Amino acid sequence: MRRAETIRHEPPDPGELYEREGPRLWRAVLAYSQDRAVTDDAVAEAFAQCIRRGRQIRDPRSWVWTTAFRLAAAGLKERGRRVPLLDDRTEVEDPAEAMHLLAALGLLPRKQRAALVLRFYAGYGTDEIARLLGCSRATVRVHISRGRHRLRELLEG
Repeated sequence: MRRAETIRHEPPDPGELYEREGPRLWRAVLAYSQDRAVTDDAVAEAFAQCIRRGRQIRDPRSWVWTTAFRLAAAGLKERGRRVPLLDDRTEVEDPAEAMHLLAALGLLPRKQRAALVLRFYAGYGTDEIARLLGCSRATVRVHISRGRHRLRELLEG
């Protein structure tokens, strides 16, 4: 009888993962945290930890996203303040519209803001968002529903 071979999937190269996910992750964390310094630190640290842990991480893409959002949340809590989000380095098609949207996002509770950014900007599904935020699928749906409703109120008002 032949022995079954174990198929091991090699995790993506950290450089390749960063090239593929880094810019999109940075923009998503920025929309969530609304703080460039927190965003820079969270994304850089998430990738640094991913490199250090190497093969211990089964799904590096999800791990990096989860870690970056958790680090950003911790950074915001530690800082307890916000700094202006848009400046002359930010490229957007309509700066006034972007500032209005980001200001409205900033008024949402963190979990609602994170769920909306992960869903509508990063394109994650409910199951993935639940894993990233460490909550149930039902809670994610509530965050998205309430966040959309409140965002609509803020943007129309």
